Amino acid sequence: MKRPILIHPDPRLKKTCEPVTEITPDLAALAEDMLETMYDAPGIGLAAPQIGVMRRVIVLDCAKAPDEPRPLVMINPEVTWASEDLSSYEEGCLSIPEQYAEVARPARVRVAWTALDGSAQEEEFSDLWATCVQHEIDHLNGKLFIDFLGPLKRQMITRKMEKLKRERARQG
Repeated sequence: MKRPILIHPDPRLKKTCEPVTEITPDLAALAEDMLETMYDAPGIGLAAPQIGVMRRVIVLDCAKAPDEPRPLVMINPEVTWASEDLSSYEEGCLSIPEQYAEVARPARVRVAWTALDGSAQEEEFSDLWATCVQHEIDHLNGKLFIDFLGPLKRQMITRKMEKLKRERARQG
């Protein structure tokens, strides 16, 4: 089931999420909904707080055609290592539609997480996958990509989002 995506500014997007303590059928349903919502948007990553669920769950799939899709569900993901070398990508966010900015992050990261089957996972990511997983983990800590920008650019984007939300509210 597709879920509505929260649009910045929303106080829920600035909160730190609670760890998941138990893997339940509800959690599997949440992950399924998140993947459907992400693919429909379309996006390459989505964090639970973006749909108003304050739990440490992210989904991502940075595979590009002709590669097969590679949907990942990460529960309680954590960066365990980050490279010193940085890479810059023009990032966007489903909660900040049609706004993009260059953000520099570690070029490679190792991430540990729990899978839906309860198994412990760890993998090293690079390129777009590294950027995406860091961006989504930031959401779990109440941080948005615009928080990496200067105050003027951040305020300009926030004002655009406030205007967008007013327009959408008027359209009902």
